[in-house]
Amino acid sequence: MTSTGASPEIKTLFSADQIAERVDTLAKEIVADETDELLVVIILKGSFVFAADLVRALERNGASAQVDFVTLSSYGMGTESSGSVNLTHDLSEDVAGRSILIVDDILESGRTIAFAVETLQKRGASSVKTCLLLDKPTQRKVSIEADYVGFTIDPEFVVGYGLDLAKRYRGLPYIGVVQG
Repeated sequence: MTSTGASPEIKTLFSADQIAERVDTLAKEIVADETDELLVVIILKGSFVFAADLVRALERNGASAQVDFVTLSSYGMGTESSGSVNLTHDLSEDVAGRSILIVDDILESGRTIAFAVETLQKRGASSVKTCLLLDKPTQRKVSIEADYVGFTIDPEFVVGYGLDLAKRYRGLPYIGVVQG
């Protein structure tokens, strides 16, 4: 938001059609790699739109997946990570002995996804893979790479398709860069 309270300009980075095509491709890649029934662990809130589309695409492509949710936070109301990850809502499913696919919106510093992977490994998951809608590799603070990535982007602040700026713009059908 600008100091006058006006809405920022948002430049389209990926259209709804580009996103839909990439989500379908990701689902095909995951189905080709994963032979076990997956427990898809969705990190809320930013990934909810992507995760819903991905779960449907997995089913269309022959995967059988159960779904659970966890809420981890490192942003609050700002545009930069605080540097620490907080677990604000835990899973309801037992992960011991299960194949897990963690779905999140952005791999940036790596702290959130590393925390999630480590937590599920400690709880006895048989395998833990990650699927991220967006990757900002130049922003990495922790040594981690996603198993599946929708799009690699520059270090710009993006909104739409579930991603927000101070809890706004999640409902945009595209991913856009906030200008100014």
